[in-house]
Amino acid sequence: MSGGFPGPTVPVLALGDVLLVTLQGELHDGMAEQLQQDITQRIARSGVTGVVIDVSGVDIVDSFLGRIFAEIASSARLLAARTVLAGMRPAVAITLVELGLTLPGLTTALDVERAMELLTRPLPKASADGSDGDDGGEGRKGGT
Repeated sequence: MSGGFPGPTVPVLALGDVLLVTLQGELHDGMAEQLQQDITQRIARSGVTGVVIDVSGVDIVDSFLGRIFAEIASSARLLAARTVLAGMRPAVAITLVELGLTLPGLTTALDVERAMELLTRPLPKASADGSDGDDGGEGRKGGT
């Protein structure tokens, strides 16, 4: 995807009006930064309205990667696209809470199928304040 970055890149697939990014294994800092640039450029070029980041294959999310996810969501929102983080493992969610990372601007879904469903729904009218309507998602936020 990017000619100047050595090593493997993360594939960013277009599925209609949505970009699907599937992460597998460990994502090094340089790859994460390149992914952020690639996604932002693809949104700007293609005019997609949504981004799904599938993290079901990721065992560890550190504070840097959490910040990259939040920045991807912020950039996407500025380019009129919504971002959904899909397939987060329980251990990853616990780690993010322990690190104090709230991932602003990101909606979460249990899997890619539900993420795609969320992106096909119209935004709630209450989202005019800039939120993505996170609390209106699947109703699974909060308690257990």
